[in-house]
Amino acid sequence: MSERKVLNKYYPPDFDPSKLPRAKRSKNRQFTIRLMAPCNMRCKTCGEYIYKGKKFNARKEDVMGDSYLGIQIYRFYIKCTKCLREITFKTDPANGDYELEHGAMRNFESVRLAEKQAKEEAAKVLEEEALNPMKLLENRTRDSRQEMAAIEALEDIKE
Repeated sequence: MSERKVLNKYYPPDFDPSKLPRAKRSKNRQFTIRLMAPCNMRCKTCGEYIYKGKKFNARKEDVMGDSYLGIQIYRFYIKCTKCLREITFKTDPANGDYELEHGAMRNFESVRLAEKQAKEEAAKVLEEEALNPMKLLENRTRDSRQEMAAIEALEDIKE
C-alpha cells in the first residue's frame, strides 16, 4: 500500500532543474477573484439594479500604462445577474472610489454630487479672487464679519 501523505518525491540522478523551460507570463494577466459590488448600479441592457455588497465572481486585471501617484489601477469584469452582460469598472485612487466604464451606470448619489459642486464653486471663487483683488478684499471683510457675528452669538449663549 502506498503512503497516504507523500513527504518525499523521487528525483532521478540525471535530473537537472536548470534545463526546464521557464513558463512565460503575459503582462496583462487576468485573475479570478470574489468581490462585492462597490456601489449601487443599474444594468444598461436590462435595467436590473445591482446593489452595493452583492457578491460576484469577477476577473481582475492591471490597467496597463495607467497609474495614480505610483498606485496601480485595476479593472474588474463582472456579469449582470439577469441578462449576463459584462460590466466593467476600475479603481479610482484619486477620489478613493470606483469608476464604472461599460455595461452599467451608477445610481444617483446626492452626497457625491453636492461635494463635487462645492469643490467646483470653491475653485471658481479662488480663480475670481486671483483675477480681481477688490473681490478678494470684499470676501475677506464678509468672512470676518461672519466670524465676529458667530463669536458674539457664542458669547451670548455662554452668558
